[in-house]
Amino acid sequence: MSKLGRRKFLLYGSIGIGTSLLLKACGSSEEVSSSDGTTVSDSGEDTIKVGILHSLSGTMAISETTVVEAEKLAIEEINTAGGVLGKQIMAIEEDGASDWPTFAEKARKLIDKDKVATIFGCWTSASRKAVLPVFEEKNHMLWYPVQYEGQECSKNIFYTGAAPNQQIEPAVDWLLSNKGKEFFLVGSDYVFPRTANTIIKEQLKAKGGKTVGEDYLPLGDTEVTPIITKIKAALPNGGVIFNSLNGDSNVAFFKQMQGAGLTPDKYPVMSVSIAEEEVRQIGTEYLKGHYAAWNYFQTVESPQNDQFVTAFKNKYGEDRVTNDPMEAAYIMVYLWKQAVEQAGTTDLEAVRKAAIGQEFDAPEGKVKMHPNHHISKTVRIGQVRDDGLFDIVWSTQRPLDPIPWNQYVPQTKGYGCDWTDPNKGGKYKVEGV
Repeated sequence: MSKLGRRKFLLYGSIGIGTSLLLKACGSSEEVSSSDGTTVSDSGEDTIKVGILHSLSGTMAISETTVVEAEKLAIEEINTAGGVLGKQIMAIEEDGASDWPTFAEKARKLIDKDKVATIFGCWTSASRKAVLPVFEEKNHMLWYPVQYEGQECSKNIFYTGAAPNQQIEPAVDWLLSNKGKEFFLVGSDYVFPRTANTIIKEQLKAKGGKTVGEDYLPLGDTEVTPIITKIKAALPNGGVIFNSLNGDSNVAFFKQMQGAGLTPDKYPVMSVSIAEEEVRQIGTEYLKGHYAAWNYFQTVESPQNDQFVTAFKNKYGEDRVTNDPMEAAYIMVYLWKQAVEQAGTTDLEAVRKAAIGQEFDAPEGKVKMHPNHHISKTVRIGQVRDDGLFDIVWSTQRPLDPIPWNQYVPQTKGYGCDWTDPNKGGKYKVEGV
């Protein structure tokens, strides 16, 4: 689809009709009621139905199609190893089409019509915010695999991407120590970049840095020349660019950065939504020398990562690459599987309780699900090299515990989240903070 076609598709919404992919389907469908009254599916004698809900078309397809592949790889591996509770997983796949009302519509369809046991889905915070009321109304369960802006802690979502203290904040600290004190912030115009930049501005105030400029593009917009002009005016002698653009906008941004002579030696860009797959599609020649902050890179050295990369390439092609959101999507399927097996049922309330405390030897390193429905994660900063992969130039010595309520933003400083305690739940004031 052309860029113009994608933009029209995003603008005019839900013409994308999702297709159903049955990884394995046998036996008749059978509904069961969970302990909280919510109807879920045990899908007959041999299958458990799950939903996959991502953008397979529109501006976000550049990133989300690979996440779907990683989820399907995990499901295939689990099914080959015997499934979950002796049953095969049957995946029903829907296209959110980079359109937020469509995401909500498809989530409702998966829950009400398909009776799935859980849903793996979303990328942008706009899509997550669009489906959240559906999951809360239905008291259902979403597993969300992408780093995000925090300031949320839902009973109905398990987050396997980074909270800001596991990506954005360490990246800012590293930049202040290694690249400069003056920052220009550029992002797509929706909730994640705007909230992330609010956090960054508060952090820079606290750490002696300076925000010299801030600008946004509508999601999918490729008219980046005005932003490049503002960067050159605000940073005439060079400085840090913190980039939270998503989707196709990044293609135009990095090409025009290079065309304007803003090279990484003087204008290093730190991205939080550019990973190996985006580098491959945008072009290594435009990104070499720039940086990204993630918890996982394909170049992580571990037996678990070797196994993951090999399995992915064997399934999808030797020329393919893995990245952080794909890895977080892959491991969330396994964390859900472990929770279901510990609970002994797909009952939503039982799985919710069993998910907390789950550990997994992930390709990124050991992770653990915390009572705030986020996982502990190692933080890494990588620099794009000649082959389009990342040299890991810095990492934390251990996984960092997740902090969803930001401690730099005055309105949420001192707040925590704990779903194991009914007196605390999604937001409570931590004593002594």
